[in-house]
Amino acid sequence: MYSYLTENTTELYFCTNLIPPPMKFQIVFVLCFVFLLSCKNDEKLTFEPVQITSNSCADCPKVDISIPKVLENSKIGRTIETALQEEIIFLLTFDEEVDAKSIKEAIQSFNKGYMDLKELYSDESVGWEANIAGKVTFEDQNRLTILLDSYIFTGGAHGYSGKRFLNFGKKKGKELETWEIFKNMPEFEDFAEEKFREQENIALDRAINSTGFMFENDEFYLPENIGFTEEGLQLLYNQYEVASYADGPIVLTLSYNDINAFLNTKVKS
Repeated sequence: MYSYLTENTTELYFCTNLIPPPMKFQIVFVLCFVFLLSCKNDEKLTFEPVQITSNSCADCPKVDISIPKVLENSKIGRTIETALQEEIIFLLTFDEEVDAKSIKEAIQSFNKGYMDLKELYSDESVGWEANIAGKVTFEDQNRLTILLDSYIFTGGAHGYSGKRFLNFGKKKGKELETWEIFKNMPEFEDFAEEKFREQENIALDRAINSTGFMFENDEFYLPENIGFTEEGLQLLYNQYEVASYADGPIVLTLSYNDINAFLNTKVKS
């Protein structure tokens, strides 16, 4: 932007000197507003939806995938694409001996797993399905978070629903580990436990599992999934992580006003 102003300063100066002072002020104000608006818009990445479906035969598993794709050819765009692909491959690869390198190969592995099972138990096999959807839950100039929501059914009483937060640092174009979000993770964990107990009505002098939770060793710990949302930082315990399947996911949302002191980079609220 600096080079643009330098190259056009003479022309802008000449033009504005031909305009009455009141109008000059209005023009300068409009130019400043447009500049600030363009800078704000530049902070946001542009996405397009990508839909992948597979149901090649009547007996084949139904696979439905919907994820966002960054349009810009950038490091952060490639990082996001790789991270989403790796997560989807992990969810769909049924045979651990199969080293799937793409979503297409992972779908083939998922289909093969079902066909192999059907061949062994033709009378008992029930159709498999996989539904995976990704969406951006938060973005500012420093970071971006995508929530991957999945439902996988491979027989049994019910399928498995899971959510996965993927956090990215936009300036370095990398995926962030949970510890990289915080200045001091143990201090944040202590704060989160207080808020968790408050939300779930567990007194500070009682064991964390006293109301039916299933934390290992009866000690509070952070969930595997922590992500940024518009409402605040979300701590998400998936089914079976600290409670039964019937209890569903356990979610604690902390406002940015409350947790900014713990973050490596503050979120404007």
